Amino acid sequence: MIVRRLFDYLYFQKENHPLEKSIGQKKGSDWVFYSTDQLISASEKLASGLLERGFKAGDKISFVSYKNRPEWVVIDIATQMIGIINVPLYPTISPKEYIYILNDAEVKACFVGDLDLYEKVMKAKEEVPSLKEIFTMDKKEGRVFWETLFTESSIDKVKSYAERIDPDALATIIYTSGTTGNPKGVMLSHTNIITVVNDTCRSLLSVTGERALSFLPFCHIFERAVIYGYLNKSSIVHCTGTDNLGGETGDLQTVKPNFFTTVPRLLEKVYDKIYSKGLSLTGAKKKLFFWALKMTDNYEHGSPLSGFKFAIADKLIFSKWREALGGSLRAIVTGAAPMPAKIARVFSAAGIPVLEGYGLTETSPTLSVNNFSNAKIGTVGCVIDSVDLHIELDEENYGKGAGEILAAGPNIMQGYYNKPDKTAEVFTEKNAKQYFRTGDIGKFVDGPGGKQYLKITDRKKELLKTSGGKYVAPAPIESKLKEDILIEQVMVIGDGKKFVSALIIPSEDALKDLCSKKNIAWTSREDVIKKPEVLSRIQECIDKINPLFSKVEQIKKFKLISAPWEPIKTDGSSSELTPTLKLKRRIIREKCALDIQEIYSE
Repeated sequence: MIVRRLFDYLYFQKENHPLEKSIGQKKGSDWVFYSTDQLISASEKLASGLLERGFKAGDKISFVSYKNRPEWVVIDIATQMIGIINVPLYPTISPKEYIYILNDAEVKACFVGDLDLYEKVMKAKEEVPSLKEIFTMDKKEGRVFWETLFTESSIDKVKSYAERIDPDALATIIYTSGTTGNPKGVMLSHTNIITVVNDTCRSLLSVTGERALSFLPFCHIFERAVIYGYLNKSSIVHCTGTDNLGGETGDLQTVKPNFFTTVPRLLEKVYDKIYSKGLSLTGAKKKLFFWALKMTDNYEHGSPLSGFKFAIADKLIFSKWREALGGSLRAIVTGAAPMPAKIARVFSAAGIPVLEGYGLTETSPTLSVNNFSNAKIGTVGCVIDSVDLHIELDEENYGKGAGEILAAGPNIMQGYYNKPDKTAEVFTEKNAKQYFRTGDIGKFVDGPGGKQYLKITDRKKELLKTSGGKYVAPAPIESKLKEDILIEQVMVIGDGKKFVSALIIPSEDALKDLCSKKNIAWTSREDVIKKPEVLSRIQECIDKINPLFSKVEQIKKFKLISAPWEPIKTDGSSSELTPTLKLKRRIIREKCALDIQEIYSE
C-alpha cells in the first residue's frame, strides 16, 4: 500500500511486517507491548468512542505526558482517522502557556499522563471556555479513564471517515517552544510530515524489525516524525525515563536498541561520564584510556580507524563503550541543537556513528541529515530529496558563501495558526516560488562522495552586534568551548558591548577532579568556582579556542556561574532552557544581569 496519511503507516506495518511487539513500555516490573493488531484495534475503538462522544472533524484535542508511552500513538492515530486535529503539549511549560495554547487552539478535550498533569490542565480549564473534558491515561478514582471511551459500535463509520481524509488536510498544530513571546502554532498536514519521514527513511536505510528506543518528547516534531518512521519498519520501546538509560539495569542494556534519536545535551552528559571515569583510573589503565581517546581526534566518517593500535584500543576501551550503550547500536541521530564535533568524533570512531541532522518544526522537521552513505562531521548533512534549499548570501555580515537558509518543498508548514501576519513574515518569493525563512545562517561545504553538505553557522536572531558594529555568531564559539570536559554550559555575550565575553557553568564532576589534583578542599560549586586554580584552568580553555576565531569573535572575559540552566524550575521562576534545551538568551541575560555588569564595569 501507499502511505498517504499518517495513520496509514500503522496499516502499512500490518500489511508488510506485522509485529507481536510493535510498541512497548515498562509498567511496574514488567514490559508490556502492543502488537500491530492491538494498536490498530485500540486506535479504531478510541476513534469510534470519540465520534460517539460528539467529537467531529476539525475539533482540536490535546495530549500531554511526562514520558513517551504507547497510549500517545493510539491517541494520535485515532484522532487522525476521524479528522480531529491534535495539539500536543509540553509537560514542563508554565501554567500561563497552557492557558494560552489551549485557548488559542480552542482545544475541546485533553488526554493527560500521570503525576501533576491532571491538576495542571484542570486548573487551566477554569480559564479555557472551549475545554470540556479531560481524560487520563492512568486509572484514578473520580477521573475519566481513557479506555472507557473505547467502543466498537462506530468502527465502520471510522473506516469510512478515514478513507476520505485528504493527505493535504491539517493533521496537527504544534506550538513552538520559543525563546521569547507567546508560542506560535505550527500547522502541519499529513503530506508535510510524510514527505520528511519517507525521505529520511530512505537515506538512513532503516532495517525491518530492528529495535528503536524512544525517549525524546513525542510532543516535539523531531521524535514524532521519527515514531512514524519506526512504524514503517521498526519495533518501538518507550524509555522508562532519561535518568534510567544507563547502568546494568537501564533501558539501554535491557532493550539493546539498534537506533535512537537524541539531542546533543544527552550525549554530552554520556561523554562527561566516560571522561570522568577515565580521570579516575590510575597508572597504565589511565594512560591507555587517554591514548585511545587521542586516537579519535581526527576521525572522519568514511575513514574508519584500523591497524594494530586501533585493534588494541577497540578491544580494551571502545568495545566497553558500545556495550554500555546496549551493544547493538547501528547509529544515533541528533538534532534540535548544534552537536560538538569532538563528541561526534569520539562516539563515531568508537563504532557508534553519530549522525547530525537539521530542521525546524515549520519544516516537519528535517531539511538535511547525515546518513550511512554520505556523512561529514561538523555539518548537518546533505539536503533531503524533496527539499529545495537556497542560501540567501550576505557575505558582508556572515562570511564567504554564507547567509540565511531558505527552504521550499512539500514539507513546509501551512502557516502559523491564527497568525497570518506572522506567517507572511517568514515567507519570501524567489523565482516564482515561496521559500520559508529559517532564521538560521549557513553555507554549503564540500564533503565525501563529491556532495555538498550544509553547515549551520548560527541563528540570525542570535547574532551579536558589538558596539563597533561587528557581527558575532555565538553558537560556533559555544560549541567549541563545550568540547572541553570542564565546561558544561556556556552562553556567549557582547551585544552592544566593546568585546565578546562568556557566561560559563563548569561541570561538577570535572571540577571535583580538578580540586583533587590541585589539593583544593571541595565545599560547593559556588565556592570552588572562585578559586584561582579553577579560573586559570577555564582561561586555558578559552586561550585554546580563541585562535580559531577572528579577533572580534575572541572571548576577552568570562564569568563562572554556579547553578546549571534548566528547562523547568521547581521554584516557579522562569526556566533558562526551552523544552528542547535551547538557551533562552533573554532570560539568562536578565538573571545574570549583575554578572554581566561586573564583566563590563571595568
